[in-house]
Amino acid sequence: MIVTASGLARSYGEGEATVHALAGVDIAFEEGRFAAIMGPSGSGKSTLMHLLAGLDQPTSGSVHLAGTELSTLGDKELTELRRDKVGFIFQSFNLLPVLSAEENILLPLSIAGRDPDPAWLDRLIDAVGLRNRLGHRPAELSGGQQQRVAVARALASQPAVIFADEPTGNLDSKTSTEVMELLRHSVDELGQTIIMVTHDPKAAAYADRLVELEDGSIVRDGAPAAA
Repeated sequence: MIVTASGLARSYGEGEATVHALAGVDIAFEEGRFAAIMGPSGSGKSTLMHLLAGLDQPTSGSVHLAGTELSTLGDKELTELRRDKVGFIFQSFNLLPVLSAEENILLPLSIAGRDPDPAWLDRLIDAVGLRNRLGHRPAELSGGQQQRVAVARALASQPAVIFADEPTGNLDSKTSTEVMELLRHSVDELGQTIIMVTHDPKAAAYADRLVELEDGSIVRDGAPAAA
């Protein structure tokens, strides 16, 4: 298992104002698979993703990511693990406007002081269909192209796992389909592991596994319904 959580709980506030966002969740994710997490607003799905990715600390319980228990890491070590082992795709793309598409794709590697693998980068650019757009800045790209850049950026360092937070939330239905097919391709053809939070059943249908949360607990865990 590439990511494992045991007894994972997260509470916010104190006393009567305490909110239990996550209530002792046990879950594990296989390498090379695509999992979707769904649930109504306030169900704990985003909290779960943030804890699994090391973006937040649990109130209790533990998370192991790529063989490392996150609670044993200091801030610097946690930052390095996220940089080296984790890729992120966000709803808002989070591209730097002054950089070209290619520079945005390579940014995490540049920050880490690592050279890209030329063969992997070449394969990746073809996979996301951006060969003729690499010199363009985000403002010159459509929303779908910007999200493709974000997907390529997440994949560039060949991370152990990618966390995708509502990756189609700002896209129209046609572009959403294109991005989801790209994510599916990255699992099937590039061997990537993806854990995605989404509110869209059509997006979730691309996954191998659907985890549904309500009130901070898992209420369903199995194959998603067909799109």
